[in-house]
Amino acid sequence: MNHLVIDLTHGGVKIAISLAKKGKNVLAYDIYNTLNDIEAKMLSIYKIDLIQLSDLASFKGDMNIIYPIHMPISFKDIAKHNPDLNYTFQTHHEIICELLEDWGGDFPKVEVTGVKGKTSSVFMLKEILIDENPLILSSLGAMLYEDRKKIMLKQNISIAPANIKETIDLAYKISNPLCKIAGGIAESENPRRYNSAIFESSLGVSGIGDVGVLLNIAEDYPIAKGKSSASKAKRQVFRCGTVVCQKEAYDTYYNDIKHDKVNTFSLSDENSNLYLDDVKYTPDKTKMDIIFSHVETINGNIISGEISMTAFAPGKHNVSNVLGAVLTALSLEIPKDKIINGIENYKGIPGRTNKKQIGNITVIEEINPGINTKAIEESINMICNLNDYLIAVGGDYGITCEEIDEEKVSELLDNVSCNIILTGDVGSSIQKKMSKKCQLIENYNDVYDIALKNNKNLLFIYRSDYRKLKQR
Repeated sequence: MNHLVIDLTHGGVKIAISLAKKGKNVLAYDIYNTLNDIEAKMLSIYKIDLIQLSDLASFKGDMNIIYPIHMPISFKDIAKHNPDLNYTFQTHHEIICELLEDWGGDFPKVEVTGVKGKTSSVFMLKEILIDENPLILSSLGAMLYEDRKKIMLKQNISIAPANIKETIDLAYKISNPLCKIAGGIAESENPRRYNSAIFESSLGVSGIGDVGVLLNIAEDYPIAKGKSSASKAKRQVFRCGTVVCQKEAYDTYYNDIKHDKVNTFSLSDENSNLYLDDVKYTPDKTKMDIIFSHVETINGNIISGEISMTAFAPGKHNVSNVLGAVLTALSLEIPKDKIINGIENYKGIPGRTNKKQIGNITVIEEINPGINTKAIEESINMICNLNDYLIAVGGDYGITCEEIDEEKVSELLDNVSCNIILTGDVGSSIQKKMSKKCQLIENYNDVYDIALKNNKNLLFIYRSDYRKLKQR
């Protein structure tokens, strides 16, 4: 059988080489024409041929197509080049699960997806699992925590499924470096340095997780040039043995799925397995009482009870992320005291939702490469007294799947009563669609100075370009 790996931009090179190392016959199609010289050399070393789809006409027999879930061409578009081949199709997520089938059977593994809150939730779970030396892939990089200290494995790395394997390989290399001995070079046999793993993914999960987490479908944005959607891609979460899913997302998109272990969470729906019984929001520490009922764990146990805690969760969307993390931890049978301490230790993430003091003003930052209309609305709604705040909205247009509906955002901002500052390319574009006039500044750093000068607290909502590491 031949295996054709499509899309070398989003981890396809790693997938192709991994398959070749297992003795598979591998082909590659660079659909976006982004292959660099080093990557091309690596493919050549492993005897992986680069082809065009038209070259399929010269092949016979079985052809396994390995494609990204957001592939902009259809199966029919591929098969038409040679209708006589016996085609099978696997997503990048599915092939990663296959490549890792013998990995990680003796420690907890979590995969996190959703439209909003993925990175924040990963780092909440990191705090809960910190004593298990978690191995992490997130939009902030691949990293390993050992004795509560971070070891950065790779910073400039995406959350494409292939980078789950890349993260595991990087962790192996630091535990088992090549060492020189008298007779040449040999690999040491040191044990792994992690006892848990948390992987973030934007469009579904691979299925290697003991728990797969679907935080929300805040916006069901189109992918694959409109041929599919976020909700369809994220159905892959149900490939995990246990699923934690927001109740509203489950009811809307996934109630047709038959799965043995689905635990749901909600801010208000008492029919979910975990819901918010009471909450008191503050910008610093939100107090919440949580009820959970008939939660099925990864070991098949059924648990119910109550849990109270405080968290850095100034808005409803932040609290929803907390509920997802708590339910995930309960599904893993983590003790309640560790869950409470972990959530209370989470202080937000620079480049995501975080709070800080600058002089005598409070600054709440919501900075994210995937920020969208719903996130902007929820961020504004979490401010109790808008008169105390300046609101800054803007940012850069980048390469993530999610883009801002400027018409909706402009309508939203037209109806906000407090002072609004717009900044960056996003702010400039939004201003053109607004009815009321807002201050527009080019350099987003000037927003902080304006807030200080006016003695106003600042809510800063900024869509960062994923390629700009400092703004992740």
